[in-house]
Amino acid sequence: MEEIILKTTDLTKKYNHKTVVDNLNMEIRKGEIFGLLGPNGAGKSTAMNMICSVVRPTAGSIELLGKNPWKQKKEVIHKIGYIPQELAIHGNLKAWENVELFTSLYGIKGAELKSAVKESLEYVDLLERKQEFAKNFSGGMKRRLNIACAIGHNPELLIFDEPTVGIDPQSRKFILDKIKESNEKGATVIYTSHYMEEVEAICTRIAIMDNGKIIACGTSEELKKLVGSNHEDITLEEVFLTLTGKKLRDYAE
Repeated sequence: MEEIILKTTDLTKKYNHKTVVDNLNMEIRKGEIFGLLGPNGAGKSTAMNMICSVVRPTAGSIELLGKNPWKQKKEVIHKIGYIPQELAIHGNLKAWENVELFTSLYGIKGAELKSAVKESLEYVDLLERKQEFAKNFSGGMKRRLNIACAIGHNPELLIFDEPTVGIDPQSRKFILDKIKESNEKGATVIYTSHYMEEVEAICTRIAIMDNGKIIACGTSEELKKLVGSNHEDITLEEVFLTLTGKKLRDYAE
């Protein structure tokens, strides 16, 4: 039986009278790259923030690595690496100082911390730029540094929330390749995006989310079968249009 690393049950978030995440039911298996596909405003980031104990749910429950992340936060938080859509780096700190700061928050010290910082910067190909201030980096380099800051404590679950927004194609390819590499090394990955081609390229299963709800979930082939018997000729974009009545590209930047 496959191990479930994350399970949400009727997970809901409301702001005043607006429901942003609406009874989200989701299971993610250990070792997979799980894609959460949807337009901006679909509720993807809010859902991830609840899973990471950043935003408190209005209703529903979360089970992460067999534990409640809100009631047992100290026991699970060090097993998560969260790469947010908004850059979580300090421009006036050098690259290595950024990684050291975030990695040390997990209680890593001394020689272990020094080694973790080196390995993280090496992993995102920024070791030679470690003495440079983050504010002087290009958009793609800042995104890579953002990843380095999230992986120093060697988490079991990596959550990438729109990590390729606003960057060049070369940096986008680098990040996608690193996500696949992390997965091959044993990390379970959640990848949220509104870029159809990215999700289809790297994810083992895909959930389509719109208006705070998951409306379909499965492999790329399974999703295509939902909308037509001749599924080999159907694109994932056509699946999204059929299921939501929307064109995903209308929401792209």
